[in-house]
Amino acid sequence: MIVDSAVYRAGHRVEAPADLAQALRAARAYGDAFLWVGVHEPTAEEFDRISTVFDLHSLAVEDALKAHQRPKLEVYDNSLFTVLKPVVYEPESDAVSSDELMVFLGEGFVVTVRHGEGAPLGAVRRRLESEPEVLGHGPTAVLYSVADSVVDHYLDVATELQTDLEELEAEVFSPEGGGSRDTASRIYRFKRQVLEFRRATGPLTVPVQRLAGAGFGAAALPFVDTSAQPFFRDVGDHLARVNESVEGLDRLVTDILSAHLAQMSVRQNDDMRKISGWAAMAAVPTMIAGIYGMNFDHMPELHWIWSYPAVIALMAVLEVVLYRMFRRRGWL
Repeated sequence: MIVDSAVYRAGHRVEAPADLAQALRAARAYGDAFLWVGVHEPTAEEFDRISTVFDLHSLAVEDALKAHQRPKLEVYDNSLFTVLKPVVYEPESDAVSSDELMVFLGEGFVVTVRHGEGAPLGAVRRRLESEPEVLGHGPTAVLYSVADSVVDHYLDVATELQTDLEELEAEVFSPEGGGSRDTASRIYRFKRQVLEFRRATGPLTVPVQRLAGAGFGAAALPFVDTSAQPFFRDVGDHLARVNESVEGLDRLVTDILSAHLAQMSVRQNDDMRKISGWAAMAAVPTMIAGIYGMNFDHMPELHWIWSYPAVIALMAVLEVVLYRMFRRRGWL
Protein backbone atom coordinates (compact mmCIF):
# COMPACT_ATOMS: atom_id res chain seq x y z
CA MET A 1 0.00 0.00 0.00
CA ILE A 2 1.05 3.64 -0.41
CA VAL A 3 2.35 4.86 2.94
CA ASP A 4 2.99 8.46 1.94
CA SER A 5 2.98 10.57 -1.21
CA ALA A 6 4.05 14.19 -1.51
CA VAL A 7 5.43 16.76 -3.90
CA TYR A 8 8.54 18.67 -2.79
CA ARG A 9 9.53 21.97 -4.31
CA ALA A 10 12.80 23.67 -3.40
CA GLY A 11 13.04 21.31 -0.45
CA HIS A 12 9.58 22.06 0.96
CA ARG A 13 6.45 19.96 0.90
CA VAL A 14 3.71 21.60 -1.17
CA GLU A 15 0.07 20.92 -1.87
CA ALA A 16 -0.47 18.46 -4.72
CA PRO A 17 -3.30 16.44 -6.23
CA ALA A 18 -4.04 13.10 -4.58
CA ASP A 19 -3.97 11.38 -7.96
CA LEU A 20 -0.43 10.19 -8.71
CA ALA A 21 -0.55 11.03 -12.40
CA GLN A 22 -1.74 14.57 -11.72
CA ALA A 23 0.80 14.99 -8.90
CA LEU A 24 3.62 13.88 -11.22
CA ARG A 25 2.53 16.31 -13.92
CA ALA A 26 2.39 19.10 -11.34
CA ALA A 27 5.88 18.28 -10.08
CA ARG A 28 7.33 18.26 -13.58
CA ALA A 29 5.51 21.50 -14.40
CA TYR A 30 7.23 23.26 -11.51
CA GLY A 31 10.64 22.34 -12.91
CA ASP A 32 12.35 22.37 -9.50
CA ALA A 33 10.06 19.84 -7.79
CA PHE A 34 9.66 16.09 -7.55
CA LEU A 35 7.14 13.55 -6.32
CA TRP A 36 8.13 11.07 -3.60
CA VAL A 37 5.91 8.01 -3.21
CA GLY A 38 6.52 5.55 -0.39
CA VAL A 39 5.09 2.04 -0.78
CA HIS A 40 5.12 -0.86 1.69
CA GLU A 41 4.73 -4.45 0.45
CA PRO A 42 2.47 -3.65 -2.51
CA THR A 43 0.35 -6.22 -4.27
CA ALA A 44 0.62 -6.70 -8.02
CA GLU A 45 -2.62 -4.77 -8.53
CA GLU A 46 -1.51 -1.86 -6.35
CA PHE A 47 1.87 -1.58 -8.00
CA ASP A 48 0.50 -1.90 -11.52
CA ARG A 49 -1.04 1.57 -11.23
CA ILE A 50 2.24 3.01 -9.91
CA SER A 51 4.34 1.39 -12.63
CA THR A 52 1.99 2.71 -15.28
CA VAL A 53 2.09 6.29 -13.97
CA PHE A 54 5.89 6.37 -13.70
CA ASP A 55 6.56 4.18 -16.75
CA LEU A 56 8.72 1.74 -14.79
CA HIS A 57 10.47 -1.09 -16.60
CA SER A 58 8.72 -4.45 -16.32
CA LEU A 59 11.86 -6.24 -15.10
CA ALA A 60 12.34 -3.73 -12.29
CA VAL A 61 8.65 -4.00 -11.40
CA GLU A 62 8.98 -7.78 -11.21
CA ASP A 63 11.98 -7.44 -8.88
CA ALA A 64 10.16 -4.93 -6.70
CA LEU A 65 7.17 -7.23 -6.30
CA LYS A 66 8.96 -10.54 -5.77
CA ALA A 67 11.74 -9.16 -3.57
CA HIS A 68 14.49 -11.66 -2.60
CA GLN A 69 17.00 -9.65 -4.63
CA ARG A 70 20.67 -8.97 -4.05
CA PRO A 71 21.75 -5.34 -3.59
CA LYS A 72 22.22 -3.93 -7.07
CA LEU A 73 21.81 -0.91 -9.33
CA GLU A 74 20.13 -1.12 -12.74
CA VAL A 75 19.73 1.63 -15.34
CA TYR A 76 16.62 1.62 -17.52
CA ASP A 77 15.36 4.08 -20.11
CA ASN A 78 13.07 6.06 -17.80
CA SER A 79 14.38 5.22 -14.34
CA LEU A 80 17.25 4.15 -12.14
CA PHE A 81 16.53 1.10 -9.99
CA THR A 82 18.44 0.41 -6.77
CA VAL A 83 18.04 -2.49 -4.34
CA LEU A 84 19.20 -2.22 -0.73
CA LYS A 85 18.95 -4.80 2.04
CA PRO A 86 18.33 -3.26 5.47
CA VAL A 87 19.47 -5.49 8.32
CA VAL A 88 17.56 -5.98 11.57
CA TYR A 89 19.25 -7.17 14.76
CA GLU A 90 17.01 -8.84 17.36
CA PRO A 91 18.60 -8.57 20.83
CA GLU A 92 16.27 -11.15 22.39
CA SER A 93 17.45 -13.94 20.09
CA ASP A 94 20.79 -12.42 18.97
CA ALA A 95 19.60 -13.00 15.41
CA VAL A 96 20.19 -11.02 12.22
CA SER A 97 17.54 -10.82 9.51
CA SER A 98 17.43 -8.78 6.32
CA ASP A 99 14.56 -7.07 4.56
CA GLU A 100 14.50 -5.33 1.18
CA LEU A 101 14.24 -1.74 0.06
CA MET A 102 13.92 -0.67 -3.57
CA VAL A 103 14.34 2.87 -4.88
CA PHE A 104 13.17 4.06 -8.31
CA LEU A 105 14.62 7.36 -9.53
CA GLY A 106 13.35 9.15 -12.60
CA GLU A 107 12.54 12.53 -14.04
CA GLY A 108 10.74 14.37 -11.28
CA PHE A 109 9.97 11.39 -9.09
CA VAL A 110 11.32 8.88 -6.59
CA VAL A 111 9.46 5.73 -5.54
CA THR A 112 10.57 3.73 -2.50
CA VAL A 113 9.28 0.18 -2.01
CA ARG A 114 9.79 -1.62 1.29
CA HIS A 115 9.44 -5.32 2.08
CA GLY A 116 9.54 -6.25 5.76
CA GLU A 117 9.57 -4.11 8.86
CA GLY A 118 13.25 -3.17 8.75
CA ALA A 119 14.44 0.36 7.93
CA PRO A 120 11.15 2.30 8.04
CA LEU A 121 11.51 5.43 5.95
CA GLY A 122 9.22 7.67 7.99
CA ALA A 123 12.17 8.94 10.04
CA VAL A 124 14.22 9.55 6.87
CA ARG A 125 11.37 11.51 5.30
CA ARG A 126 10.87 13.63 8.45
CA ARG A 127 14.59 14.33 8.72
CA LEU A 128 14.78 15.41 5.09
CA GLU A 129 11.70 17.62 5.48
CA SER A 130 13.49 19.36 8.35
CA GLU A 131 16.53 19.94 6.08
CA PRO A 132 15.13 21.68 2.97
CA GLU A 133 18.63 22.61 1.79
CA VAL A 134 19.35 18.87 1.43
CA LEU A 135 15.93 17.91 0.07
CA GLY A 136 16.25 20.70 -2.47
CA HIS A 137 18.72 18.55 -4.43
CA GLY A 138 15.81 16.43 -5.61
CA PRO A 139 15.44 12.66 -5.90
CA THR A 140 19.20 12.20 -5.54
CA ALA A 141 18.97 13.54 -1.98
CA VAL A 142 16.35 10.91 -1.18
CA LEU A 143 18.48 8.09 -2.58
CA TYR A 144 21.53 9.33 -0.68
CA SER A 145 19.61 9.67 2.61
CA VAL A 146 18.07 6.22 2.28
CA ALA A 147 21.42 4.59 1.48
CA ASP A 148 23.15 6.51 4.27
CA SER A 149 20.50 5.43 6.78
CA VAL A 150 20.78 1.78 5.77
CA VAL A 151 24.59 1.74 5.89
CA ASP A 152 24.73 3.61 9.22
CA HIS A 153 22.46 0.95 10.69
CA TYR A 154 24.91 -1.65 9.37
CA LEU A 155 27.52 -0.11 11.64
CA ASP A 156 25.20 -0.47 14.64
CA VAL A 157 24.52 -4.11 13.81
CA ALA A 158 28.26 -4.78 13.38
CA THR A 159 28.86 -3.34 16.86
CA GLU A 160 26.15 -5.58 18.35
CA LEU A 161 27.61 -8.65 16.65
CA GLN A 162 31.07 -7.76 17.91
CA THR A 163 29.70 -7.68 21.46
CA ASP A 164 28.02 -11.06 20.96
CA LEU A 165 31.24 -12.51 19.58
CA GLU A 166 33.21 -11.32 22.61
CA GLU A 167 30.66 -13.00 24.90
CA LEU A 168 30.87 -16.20 22.85
CA GLU A 169 34.66 -16.10 22.96
CA ALA A 170 34.61 -15.70 26.73
CA GLU A 171 32.26 -18.68 27.01
CA VAL A 172 34.41 -20.89 24.81
CA PHE A 173 37.59 -20.20 26.76
CA SER A 174 36.02 -20.32 30.22
CA PRO A 175 36.94 -23.43 32.29
CA GLU A 176 33.33 -24.56 32.61
CA GLY A 177 31.68 -23.21 29.44
CA GLY A 178 34.00 -24.36 26.69
CA GLY A 179 32.84 -27.93 26.84
CA SER A 180 29.11 -27.34 27.05
CA ARG A 181 27.07 -29.29 24.54
CA ASP A 182 25.47 -26.33 22.79
CA THR A 183 28.62 -24.21 22.44
CA ALA A 184 29.41 -25.55 18.97
CA SER A 185 25.80 -25.01 17.84
CA ARG A 186 25.94 -21.42 19.14
CA ILE A 187 29.12 -20.83 17.16
CA TYR A 188 27.52 -22.21 13.99
CA ARG A 189 24.41 -20.08 14.54
CA PHE A 190 26.57 -17.00 14.96
CA LYS A 191 28.45 -17.83 11.76
CA ARG A 192 25.11 -18.00 9.94
CA GLN A 193 24.22 -14.55 11.28
CA VAL A 194 27.50 -13.19 9.93
CA LEU A 195 26.79 -14.83 6.57
CA GLU A 196 23.34 -13.23 6.45
CA PHE A 197 24.93 -9.88 7.26
CA ARG A 198 27.55 -10.33 4.53
CA ARG A 199 24.87 -11.05 1.93
CA ALA A 200 23.45 -7.60 2.61
CA THR A 201 26.66 -5.59 2.80
CA GLY A 202 29.03 -7.21 0.31
CA PRO A 203 27.09 -6.86 -2.96
CA LEU A 204 26.21 -3.24 -2.11
CA THR A 205 29.81 -2.12 -2.67
CA VAL A 206 29.56 -1.95 -6.47
CA PRO A 207 26.29 0.07 -6.59
CA VAL A 208 27.66 2.60 -4.10
CA GLN A 209 30.89 2.90 -6.10
CA ARG A 210 28.88 3.61 -9.24
CA LEU A 211 26.83 6.25 -7.43
CA ALA A 212 30.09 7.78 -6.18
CA GLY A 213 31.40 7.99 -9.73
CA ALA A 214 34.00 5.25 -9.37
CA GLY A 215 34.44 2.33 -11.77
CA PHE A 216 32.63 1.55 -15.03
CA GLY A 217 34.62 4.26 -16.75
CA ALA A 218 33.30 6.78 -14.18
CA ALA A 219 30.30 7.32 -16.46
CA ALA A 220 27.63 9.56 -14.95
CA LEU A 221 24.42 7.80 -14.03
CA PRO A 222 21.14 9.20 -15.36
CA PHE A 223 18.78 10.89 -12.90
CA VAL A 224 21.61 11.24 -10.34
CA ASP A 225 23.06 14.65 -9.58
CA THR A 226 26.83 14.45 -10.03
CA SER A 227 27.33 16.99 -7.25
CA ALA A 228 26.18 14.27 -4.83
CA GLN A 229 29.11 11.99 -5.66
CA PRO A 230 31.20 13.09 -2.64
CA PHE A 231 28.30 12.20 -0.37
CA PHE A 232 28.01 8.76 -1.91
CA ARG A 233 31.76 8.35 -1.44
CA ASP A 234 31.17 9.00 2.27
CA VAL A 235 28.54 6.24 2.24
CA GLY A 236 31.08 4.04 0.49
CA ASP A 237 33.65 4.72 3.23
CA HIS A 238 31.16 3.67 5.89
CA LEU A 239 30.27 0.59 3.89
CA ALA A 240 33.95 -0.32 3.57
CA ARG A 241 34.24 -0.14 7.37
CA VAL A 242 31.24 -2.42 7.68
CA ASN A 243 32.67 -4.95 5.23
CA GLU A 244 35.98 -4.93 7.08
CA SER A 245 34.09 -5.60 10.32
CA VAL A 246 32.18 -8.44 8.70
CA GLU A 247 35.39 -10.00 7.40
CA GLY A 248 36.94 -9.67 10.84
CA LEU A 249 33.89 -11.24 12.49
CA ASP A 250 33.95 -14.13 10.05
CA ARG A 251 37.66 -14.81 10.63
CA LEU A 252 37.31 -14.57 14.40
CA VAL A 253 34.32 -16.88 14.60
CA THR A 254 36.17 -19.40 12.41
CA ASP A 255 39.18 -19.19 14.73
CA ILE A 256 36.94 -19.59 17.77
CA LEU A 257 35.29 -22.64 16.23
CA SER A 258 38.71 -24.18 15.50
CA ALA A 259 39.85 -23.43 19.04
CA HIS A 260 36.69 -24.94 20.47
CA LEU A 261 37.09 -28.12 18.42
CA ALA A 262 40.75 -28.39 19.47
CA GLN A 263 39.71 -27.82 23.07
CA MET A 264 37.10 -30.55 22.82
CA SER A 265 39.66 -32.91 21.27
CA VAL A 266 42.11 -32.28 24.12
CA ARG A 267 39.38 -32.88 26.67
CA GLN A 268 38.36 -36.10 24.96
CA ASN A 269 42.01 -37.24 25.06
CA ASP A 270 42.13 -36.39 28.76
CA ASP A 271 38.96 -38.40 29.31
CA MET A 272 40.39 -41.35 27.40
CA ARG A 273 43.57 -41.24 29.51
CA LYS A 274 41.52 -41.23 32.69
CA ILE A 275 39.41 -44.12 31.48
CA SER A 276 42.54 -46.05 30.47
CA GLY A 277 44.16 -45.37 33.83
CA TRP A 278 41.17 -46.56 35.83
CA ALA A 279 40.83 -49.59 33.54
CA ALA A 280 44.48 -50.50 34.14
CA MET A 281 43.98 -50.19 37.89
CA ALA A 282 40.90 -52.39 37.70
CA ALA A 283 42.75 -54.99 35.56
CA VAL A 284 45.40 -55.80 38.23
CA PRO A 285 43.09 -57.14 40.97
CA THR A 286 40.91 -58.74 38.31
CA MET A 287 43.92 -60.63 36.95
CA ILE A 288 45.09 -61.80 40.39
CA ALA A 289 41.59 -62.80 41.43
CA GLY A 290 41.17 -64.64 38.14
CA ILE A 291 44.33 -66.63 38.66
CA TYR A 292 43.45 -67.67 42.18
CA GLY A 293 39.90 -68.40 41.14
CA MET A 294 40.98 -71.24 38.88
CA ASN A 295 39.98 -74.71 40.16
CA PHE A 296 43.42 -76.33 40.39
CA ASP A 297 44.57 -78.47 43.32
CA HIS A 298 48.29 -77.81 43.00
CA MET A 299 48.68 -74.02 43.25
CA PRO A 300 51.38 -72.23 45.29
CA GLU A 301 50.25 -71.03 48.69
CA LEU A 302 46.76 -72.43 48.08
CA HIS A 303 46.54 -73.92 51.54
CA TRP A 304 48.75 -71.37 53.30
CA ILE A 305 46.88 -69.63 56.11
CA TRP A 306 48.21 -66.16 55.14
CA SER A 307 47.41 -66.48 51.45
CA TYR A 308 44.21 -64.43 51.50
CA PRO A 309 45.52 -61.36 53.40
CA ALA A 310 48.78 -61.51 51.42
CA VAL A 311 46.93 -61.40 48.10
CA ILE A 312 44.71 -58.55 49.32
CA ALA A 313 47.77 -56.61 50.50
CA LEU A 314 49.50 -57.22 47.16
CA MET A 315 46.47 -55.90 45.31
CA ALA A 316 46.38 -52.80 47.50
CA VAL A 317 50.10 -52.10 47.03
CA LEU A 318 49.87 -52.49 43.27
CA GLU A 319 46.81 -50.21 43.16
CA VAL A 320 48.62 -47.50 45.12
CA VAL A 321 51.69 -47.78 42.90
CA LEU A 322 49.60 -47.51 39.72
CA TYR A 323 47.55 -44.63 41.10
CA ARG A 324 50.64 -42.59 42.03
CA MET A 325 52.26 -43.32 38.67
CA PHE A 326 49.18 -42.23 36.71
CA ARG A 327 48.75 -39.13 38.87
CA ARG A 328 52.36 -38.13 38.28
CA ARG A 329 51.85 -38.38 34.52
CA GLY A 330 48.61 -36.43 34.62
CA TRP A 331 46.37 -39.29 33.60
CA LEU A 332 44.21 -39.09 36.72
